[in-house]
Amino acid sequence: MKVHLLSALAVTLAFVGGSSARAQGSRTDYERASSLRAASANQVFRDRVEPHWLPGGTTFWYEVKTGLGTRDYVFVDAEKAERRPAFDHTRLAQALSAAGLTAHPDRLALTALEWPTASRLRFASAGQQWLVTLETYAVLEQTPLPANALTGLALDAIPPATVRDGPESSLRFVNRTSAPVRALWLDRAGERQPYHTIPAGQSHDQHTFSGHVWLIANTADDKILAAFEAGDTPRDAIISGSNPPPRSPPPTKAKRAPRPTTARGRSPDGKWDAAIQSHNVVLRDVASGRESPATTDGTAENPYRDRAFFWSPNSQKLVAVRVEPGAERKVVFVDSSPKGEVQPKVVSFDYLKPGDKLPHPRPTLIDVATKRSLPINDALFPTPFTENGNLDIRWEADSARFTFRYNQRGHQVLRLIAVDAATGTPSTLVDERSTTFIDYSGKYYAHAIAATHELIWMSERDDWNHLYLYDAQLGRVKNQITRGAWVVRGVDRVDEDQRQIWFRASGLFPEQDPYFVHHCRIAFDGSSLVVLTAGDGTHTVAFSPDRRWLSDTYSRVDLAPVTTLRRVSDGKLVCALEHGDATTLWSGSRRAPERFSAKARDGETDIFGIIVRPSNFDPAKKYPVIENIYAGPQGAFVPKSFSPSSPMQELAELGFIVVQIDGMGTNHRSKKFHNVAWKNLVDAGLPDRVIWIKAAAQTRPEMDLSRVGIYGTSAGGQSSLGAMLTHGDFYKVCVSDCGCHDNRMDKIWWNEQWMGWPVGPHYAAQSNVTLAPKLQGKLLLMVGELDRNVDPASTLQVAKALIEANKDFELFVMPGAGHGVAGTPYGKRRQQDFFVRHLLAKEPRWE
Repeated sequence: MKVHLLSALAVTLAFVGGSSARAQGSRTDYERASSLRAASANQVFRDRVEPHWLPGGTTFWYEVKTGLGTRDYVFVDAEKAERRPAFDHTRLAQALSAAGLTAHPDRLALTALEWPTASRLRFASAGQQWLVTLETYAVLEQTPLPANALTGLALDAIPPATVRDGPESSLRFVNRTSAPVRALWLDRAGERQPYHTIPAGQSHDQHTFSGHVWLIANTADDKILAAFEAGDTPRDAIISGSNPPPRSPPPTKAKRAPRPTTARGRSPDGKWDAAIQSHNVVLRDVASGRESPATTDGTAENPYRDRAFFWSPNSQKLVAVRVEPGAERKVVFVDSSPKGEVQPKVVSFDYLKPGDKLPHPRPTLIDVATKRSLPINDALFPTPFTENGNLDIRWEADSARFTFRYNQRGHQVLRLIAVDAATGTPSTLVDERSTTFIDYSGKYYAHAIAATHELIWMSERDDWNHLYLYDAQLGRVKNQITRGAWVVRGVDRVDEDQRQIWFRASGLFPEQDPYFVHHCRIAFDGSSLVVLTAGDGTHTVAFSPDRRWLSDTYSRVDLAPVTTLRRVSDGKLVCALEHGDATTLWSGSRRAPERFSAKARDGETDIFGIIVRPSNFDPAKKYPVIENIYAGPQGAFVPKSFSPSSPMQELAELGFIVVQIDGMGTNHRSKKFHNVAWKNLVDAGLPDRVIWIKAAAQTRPEMDLSRVGIYGTSAGGQSSLGAMLTHGDFYKVCVSDCGCHDNRMDKIWWNEQWMGWPVGPHYAAQSNVTLAPKLQGKLLLMVGELDRNVDPASTLQVAKALIEANKDFELFVMPGAGHGVAGTPYGKRRQQDFFVRHLLAKEPRWE
């Protein structure tokens, strides 16, 4: 028995042979793989459209890359369904050249295009602002960009608050977008104070002080568009939809002074403060300063939580939360090589694992007038799953009741609870149940409609993820909103006035890949379903400011992005905009990933995946097959959209065919499909994956199934090793990176979500530690010593079990690395080398 630590072992496998293997895994292959990303850049054109809507909301322009360094500018009139060049590129280039700026028709670099009139064009280029007549292409104005134009703050560098009050100053907000915007002052407490609304195309002079920070928000959705810090002198703050604010060094951040404890529980009417004293709630009359105890049952072992105060809107009732503490578990490891230090140090952090005791919150209703407290009977919410002890309590506007979500530990019961404010009596508004699991972490959606006492609720109760309309007063379903053998992927917008829901869906079209995302709209009563997107691919959309139009971009792994303009009212096509051109990328022998589907283990369900070949692919050769696996039930992982390069393509360049598959137990299909994962993560869809690979190889003789490898990270690290332990007759070589090999060792929320609670014998039975003696083939275990996502001890426990079972394997512990060693340059190279050695029987030649 041999364990190779950080070793370079060259092994010739008996099942590898033939001249085809000797032609792969060469230094040339490594060089091509490492340069793939750079070589794929600037190889796809007409693939990106970013509309810049003009005032009026019916026209826009965009810039499109047409070739290496070349571009066009396009003008679109949505009402006329007209797409045309934004101007005569040749004549404009000639006009700019005559004015002293060297310009080429297809290499113009313009920003902030505006049409003050139909026959005039204003734009910025080369530090100048230009005004050109489109009748004669004469330059009417050529002026430097305003010297007083204020550089915007990068949106990821906005300070938390205004920190400096300098001398009086002013800002002139100039709105060059196609929609009204709102100016908000970021005050010294970090709160956003709304000031003036600036219509599209207009400006506003704002008195301010040097150092004050101002935010500019879209009035439609409050999205922050720009941020400015006022200076000592008056400046112009240009708000343009054409350019994102340039990145600048973040200003010094303010340290917000902590608010007094008594202010944390201030009542809406400002008359009362709630605070914690000796583990109990105390109410203080703000006017008199008199304090009165409101609870007496809080103890050190079961205290009321500070800041867990929820006031009724009328200030007559208060909900406080008493929290029984949960277990304290820490993961501890040694940082062998701390940066800038010589000596190792011990690192520890909080990390709850399956089965650990969780904090238990219990709400108490307090009557402010009488100072009497009423504990809420918890028969409807006995065992809440919450890692932090928080309850999401929400009062209704009339103060008659409050509601909160109850997720029962074990994830088979999810309730929306309402509590009567007069009696403290709880009742169930929604009672969601499952005999397997409720995907609370990925599919929870609840939207309350206060004006009509209704609730939009997401559920898989009919085997598909759909939306339901509830009577929130009576706690019963009024109607199912969406229905059919397809799934709602997410809700983007609820229009309560029009009683419409805007959402994303998959599986709407039986002839398409069921994972492709389309965008839709539907009425609350389930009528008037409109699919806003069209085309065989997965879609993203961008709406016009008034939401009358949308640009729809779709793509597939084998199709560069296609963009069209569509009408929002009915989803109908207005006009085609661009069709991505990947001709240069796919020139020569390189080909796009191939989409393939085959039946699952049940002989009925379609399983989808992709096949990636090396760019020097020779159909006369035989290639080892490597599967990239991630089978986490929280999602689906086979790429669906276009990308010019990928890590799988890099690995394929070394002489492999690389595949990726979504087997049963992964997400975004039916509940039945998803349920395969319940208390069964060891399955990982592997029976479907083996069938899929064998089906693909039946008509693709280049796939050599005597040489099959597999790799994955995190849950993929668990599944890749699991494949070797449970399907060792098929998978021969494995690289398992940072795996959560024993679900008792990993984070509590992810593992209890799928494996259930209490922790039962199935946890141990499915552990890679338990299954380690079944190892066949070649294995490389990789782990980062500082992994905070998955306890690195999980990998070392597998190693110990393999040693005890007298199994040969390699172990690579990467000093200073966190989660995902294979994502580092060295870790990726080690993974590549392992497959070259053991599937191609060659010593890597990457130097």
